[in-house]
Amino acid sequence: MNKVSFFTLILGFALLATACKSGINSQNISASKLLENRYKMLLEYPVDSLSMPRSMTTKTNSIKKVPSKDWTSGFFAGNLWQLYRLTGNPQYKEQAAKWTAFSKKESVNNNSHDVGFKVFCSFGEALKVENKQEYKDVIIKGAETLCTRFDPKVSAIRSWDFNREIWDYPVIIDNMMNLELLFEASKLSGNKKFRDIAIKHANTTLKNQFRDDNSCYHVVDYDPVSGAVRKKTTLQGFNDDSVWARGQAWAVYGFTMSYRYTKDEAYIKQAEATAKFFMTNKNLPEDGVPYWDFKDPSIPNAPRDVSAATVMASALYELYSYTKNKSYLAFADKIIATLNSDKYILDAKINAPFILDHSTGNWPKHDEIDEPIIYADYYFLEALLRKK
Repeated sequence: MNKVSFFTLILGFALLATACKSGINSQNISASKLLENRYKMLLEYPVDSLSMPRSMTTKTNSIKKVPSKDWTSGFFAGNLWQLYRLTGNPQYKEQAAKWTAFSKKESVNNNSHDVGFKVFCSFGEALKVENKQEYKDVIIKGAETLCTRFDPKVSAIRSWDFNREIWDYPVIIDNMMNLELLFEASKLSGNKKFRDIAIKHANTTLKNQFRDDNSCYHVVDYDPVSGAVRKKTTLQGFNDDSVWARGQAWAVYGFTMSYRYTKDEAYIKQAEATAKFFMTNKNLPEDGVPYWDFKDPSIPNAPRDVSAATVMASALYELYSYTKNKSYLAFADKIIATLNSDKYILDAKINAPFILDHSTGNWPKHDEIDEPIIYADYYFLEALLRKK
């Protein structure tokens, strides 16, 4: 029996056990076969530096393809690296190396904070498989580039350069995810500057990004002269006071990860508080997959966001490892069991390099609504690895 089939068998038994314990219909066992078919489609996707898969409109079978400058460009290579770790199939590693090379130039692109997503989700995953100096060098170079966006007056890394007529120095909750690049580069290089900047950014976010109920704002705009907060707003939520689901997941993941490197109790305290807000929210569906915004007035007819669920599941597995709070483990397991079904796994008839359906990218722009999106798959696979 090859390793792919072995993994499929193990996943099938895991799903069967979950079904027996929770009363989930045993038809979900067929999800293991669906997953195996979907994984193979990632291998079959043609290698092209200008066609990194980002999302898909299933109604038209149209794949949105992007070059390396897009913030999502590192996820597909990361998915292949993770599939190699899950299955042991060397074909995934071979394809992953080809796609990873396309992200190298992004290590010197300082046009946005997303150098972390682009570089670490590709080269960071590569380094987990192969201890190559070239991978380390790219990560360190990427960290140097990300640091150029840090302003000591604000004590945070600037997220975006666009919409200058709306904000002066925007910092988004998503930016917490890019700190992993800095923390890891500091370990690899011995350069304390990377770690110091990551901690300063995390502390500024901790101070200003959260509401009293421990939900978080999407965007905090600062005055770059004084460093003071100008306003708290959103770009991707329903409105400034709404609760964008993926933003809450970014927050839990980002502060849990920051605790990993610092052991700062304030970080894990915030991660737990925001996780509790998410898990106990009255507008959270029973299956654990949230609506794209917890305050969308059209609930229960609002779109879901699988990507928010996968980010949260992955974060909760790590959070459980530090706290041993079994509610985090149970909630993450519930999400994974939910997603391992034909309700969420992309239909086998759709030939595309994606795994899960029903994510929401940017609702206010009516962009990528209820579709397969590449980063949902990335954090799903990461969650499976952490579950193992």
